[in-house]
Amino acid sequence: MSDKNLFDQEDYLKARADEYIWQKRTDANISRQRFLQILGTMVGGIAIGGLAKPAAAYSQTNPTLKTKGSKILKPLPPGYISHSQGTLEMNWETMYGRGYLVPNDWFYVHNRHTPPPFNPSTWRLQIEGTGVSTPCQFTYDEIMAMPSISVTSAIECAANGRRFFEEAYNRPLSGTRWRLGAIGVAEWTGVPLSALLERAGLKSTAKDVLVEGADLDSLDAKGTKPSKFSSVVPIAKALADNSLIVYAMNGEPLPPDHGQPCRAIFPGWAGNANVKWIERIEVSETPIYTQWVLKQMVLTGSDYPAVSPYEGKLITYQNVKSAFELAWPATLAAGHHLLRGRSWSGKGKIVRVEVSLDGGKTWQLARLREPNLPFAWVRWDIDWNPVAGEYSLQARATDNLGNTQSNTVPWNDFGLLYGGVVTHPVTVQG
Repeated sequence: MSDKNLFDQEDYLKARADEYIWQKRTDANISRQRFLQILGTMVGGIAIGGLAKPAAAYSQTNPTLKTKGSKILKPLPPGYISHSQGTLEMNWETMYGRGYLVPNDWFYVHNRHTPPPFNPSTWRLQIEGTGVSTPCQFTYDEIMAMPSISVTSAIECAANGRRFFEEAYNRPLSGTRWRLGAIGVAEWTGVPLSALLERAGLKSTAKDVLVEGADLDSLDAKGTKPSKFSSVVPIAKALADNSLIVYAMNGEPLPPDHGQPCRAIFPGWAGNANVKWIERIEVSETPIYTQWVLKQMVLTGSDYPAVSPYEGKLITYQNVKSAFELAWPATLAAGHHLLRGRSWSGKGKIVRVEVSLDGGKTWQLARLREPNLPFAWVRWDIDWNPVAGEYSLQARATDNLGNTQSNTVPWNDFGLLYGGVVTHPVTVQG
């Protein structure tokens, strides 16, 4: 499968689903229709974990103190935004005047548990599975000694913008109520995953790659044993030039909260694919299905019919979004302002950003600033001379593949991939 075809989630989902159905019904010696009936009964009866938790209240806390029981190890920056003991949302106001990259201390965090301890002398990365001929393991020193490259890329939670689903539809959602700060762009340094798979004797018949970390995800189907968090990518994505196993972030050793000793980076794909604290990679000659992929990394709802074995539309690449570098809500003085913001797309680079200063009635082009890297973001700005009053600012971006932010977004039950135009409230004081 080529990288170009990976952009078509419908083709990717259908191909994997068809192969799964063919394989399983052949093994069971039953008809395709009967197999789908059985599968629907089984998948529908399994409880959803992880996202099905009560929504945590928004809070802004003392920057000099750690919240009791915090799952985040790094120092919390001034004015940080937290939704739970394991979340840190980037404050867009603090990005005004900063450079292209997000500093490590401001990079968003979503930790299910406290980062696991790391011992460089005992840590190992295991590569195994039917898709490799010589299963092997690597020490930390061995990975550090291999030829490395650096990639500037965003990591963005699939739930970034979830709060706007609630506001648009006036319906509550489970999970972290991110605005648009569950994203960051950093320079990641590491070893191409393709080089590691080559060392393990990658077979031409390999189809899927599962990356597993030390983080515990949720209870297994019987509810008795926590499982390791993992994600799955097709072999074509695993072999892409910019798919890395990284050990450094913005020129520093990977911080514990961001995956020390190593994490996966798959530019453009939703944040869950970029597994932290990795310990094992499984390469398979057949499609790999996990409960996370089947049930939670999907868009479900009336606009997203299920395609067995998935419960909805599979999430791979991120969509287009824009954010102003302003407080929420913002208060400004009357007079001249240089409004700034950033726009991004998981499928390429941004080619146009339009800004409205009157709630979408009129639009004007923003100035795009270099660098403008694919799978990262572009900074933009526009001059504004407001008088006292209440304003609704909007920004919409278009990427090089023609994907543009829409005014409305279909509802999905987990509040994932909000890609609509966001209205940013601003009060201008005279």
